[in-house]
Amino acid sequence: MSKLLRKKDFDYFGYFCTIASSATEAANYLHQSLSDFDRETFPAKMDAMHQIENTADMNRHEMTKQLAHEFITPIEREDIISMAQELDTVVDTIDDLMRRVYMYNVKEIRPEMLEFTALIIKCCSVMAEAVGEFKHFKNSKTIVEKIVAVNALESEGDALHARCIHNLFSEEADTRDTMVWMTIFEGSEMCLDACEDVVDIIESVIMKNT
Repeated sequence: MSKLLRKKDFDYFGYFCTIASSATEAANYLHQSLSDFDRETFPAKMDAMHQIENTADMNRHEMTKQLAHEFITPIEREDIISMAQELDTVVDTIDDLMRRVYMYNVKEIRPEMLEFTALIIKCCSVMAEAVGEFKHFKNSKTIVEKIVAVNALESEGDALHARCIHNLFSEEADTRDTMVWMTIFEGSEMCLDACEDVVDIIESVIMKNT
């Protein structure tokens, strides 16, 4: 049994980092899959993405199972639960985004979509760095700037989303394609929102404990 799974050594912050790592893995895999988009092989890639999402789920369940038996926790129980759920949501939204591309039978990837996936990678990476500093939040010299950086990337995503929708309605495209890409771009923005929700919890814990 691994060190993380022994009750006396259970490391909630370590589990947060593990799920955050799944998020960055999912973001990179999404970008790679859409950069080399192939409708024939995409279903298999979607299954591989779901395995990443399933691993994050299992880690979240392991953490909450442990929490049910704990009397003393490093931060408030509600914050542990919220953090685990929001980190898992980041992976879920990336998995959902890939599923949308499949469900709507997208034939080719718009260039703006790769801008979005590159931004999602960046946001997940900085979020994971903030999560890595979370254990030392009382003494960390960088955690606040990482939180601010995630907020800035989410704002950048808002601007990108607005530009993408503007471009959609500036084209002579059929209604179906317009609606499909509106939904996909909305899902892309949700990935960035989920990253921001994670650092919002970190910021809340810092405020309550300093």
